[in-house]
This record gives sequence, structure tokens and C-alpha cells, in this order.
Amino acid sequence: MAVEVHPAAPVRAPGPPRGRRHRWRGSETLAAWLFLLPSFAGFVVFTVVPVLGAGTISLLNWNLFSSPTWAGLHNFARLGPDPTFWSALGNTAYFTFVSVPLTLLVSLGLALLLNQGLRHVALFRSLLLLPYATITVAVAFVWIWLYIPHDGLVNAVLGLVGLHGPSWLISDEWAMPALIVMSVWKSFGFGMVIFLAGLQAIPQQLYEAARVDGTSPWQSFRNVTLPLLSPSVFFVVVTSVIGSFQVFDQALVMTNGGPGSRTTTLVMYIYQTGFENYDQGYAAAQSLVLFAFIAVITGLQFLLQRRLVHYDI
Repeated sequence: MAVEVHPAAPVRAPGPPRGRRHRWRGSETLAAWLFLLPSFAGFVVFTVVPVLGAGTISLLNWNLFSSPTWAGLHNFARLGPDPTFWSALGNTAYFTFVSVPLTLLVSLGLALLLNQGLRHVALFRSLLLLPYATITVAVAFVWIWLYIPHDGLVNAVLGLVGLHGPSWLISDEWAMPALIVMSVWKSFGFGMVIFLAGLQAIPQQLYEAARVDGTSPWQSFRNVTLPLLSPSVFFVVVTSVIGSFQVFDQALVMTNGGPGSRTTTLVMYIYQTGFENYDQGYAAAQSLVLFAFIAVITGLQFLLQRRLVHYDI
């Protein structure tokens, strides 16, 4: 007579009683909310409340010294025929779409160099990170001295190779490129640190496998390094674009928006409108438009993320 043998059921370790398990999960949820509370409170106080306040002020005529009056959408209607607003927006876009790629290239190049196991690499990392750790106003004053037409270091170096440097900060053509060079020098340290961390997280076995397959260094960089570094690239691009659209202090200190309005950025124009012309309602309307631009561009970047960024190693 055949005997049917059933596999033994898996033995589970006895867990806590149901009521205790619910209490444990409840305490975990409470702890998570307590850890999130400071950041959430900061987000509400320093982001949500100012945005709502700007939305309210944008509907008013207010010069800070008299009682505000209702203006409706008039402040937004003023943006269309305002040539200075569009000029400032164009300058900001020019700054962003030139400075961000340059910052990425410099940051990635230095991170790849420091990832080669050089001697005294910790010292080089610290030195290269110094510009990012220095306050922008101090860096701006240093670069003003570097850009002096006759006695500045930049034109002196150009003179050594037979080139005659321009009057950088008062030139219509070179004032914005001069600001961009200074901003790249100030910002590349942040991207370099992020890229270096991403490079060190890539398993070396992948490079060894690629080497066994006979790939060239360029093919290894294109097929292994870039895909696995794409999350770091995405993070640096998003933060750099947001920061570049808000460029203000270096332009204010180095050129004050000049010559003419060649380096007047959108945030600088908002500052001039709100605190030099005391037109708070119009400045708030400009701020909301800038917020909308940044939100749309960031949203597009997140849409592209699904196709271009790889999170699997």
C-alpha cells in the first residue's frame, strides 16, 4: 500500500502577539514622524509660507510705507510689456545654460582624476573644495581684482601668450562670460564631491569584466561609468539649474547688473523692483513667475530621468 508523504510545513519563529505587534508598528510610525517633523516644519515655515505670502502680495499695490491696495492680476499683466524683465530672464537663461554644462564638465573631469588613486588625494580634495566653502562675496571681490584690465592676473597671463585681454567686467560682450567663469570656479567643488562618491560606489568587477572583453578606456567610460554615474549626474544637474536660475550675489557685487543691463539677472531685477523701487506687488509677481519657470524645468528633468538615469548596479 502506497503511503502519501506530505512535505513538512515551514516552521515559523513565534512572533510577538498581535496587539504588541500593532503597538510596535505604531511606535515606529511615531518615531518616523518625530524625525521628519523638524524638516517638515522648516519646509512649511521657509518655503510654503513665503510662497503663499508672495502669492498674496502679488495681488496688491504696496510700497512698504503705505497701506496696500487691491491690484488683482495687474502686476502679472505688467510683465508682458516690460523689456527689462525679459532681458533679465534672457540673461539668467544664458547664465544657466552655459554655466551648468561647464560646471558639470569641470567637476566630472576632476572627480575622474582624483579617482585614479593619486598620492595626497585627500589634500587635493580639500584644496579643490575650498572655493565652494568660501562665501560668494569674498570670492567675487577676489575675481574683481583678477579681472582688472591693466593690472589683473587674468590679463597678465593672457599677455604672456601674446593676447590682449578685454576690460572684462565693463565689456558688453565679456561681462557675462566673466561672471560664468567665476561661478564655475566657485561651484565645481560641490559637483566634484558628488561625482567622486558616485565613482567610488561603482564595483571594480565591472571594469575588470570590461577589460577582459577588450573594451577601450573610452568604451568603459561610456558603457560602465556614465550609466552607473547617472544618478549623481542627475542630482548635480537639478541642483545646479535651480541654483543658477537664482544667481544674484556674484552679479550684484561684481557688475551690479552692468554694463547697462547685460548682467542683470532675474533675481537681481526682483531685488531692484522690491527694495530699490519699493514696488512689492510687482516684485512678488516676478518671483512667482521665476518659481514657475524653475518648477517647469525641474519637472521636465524628472520626466527625462526615467529614460536617462539608471539606479541598478
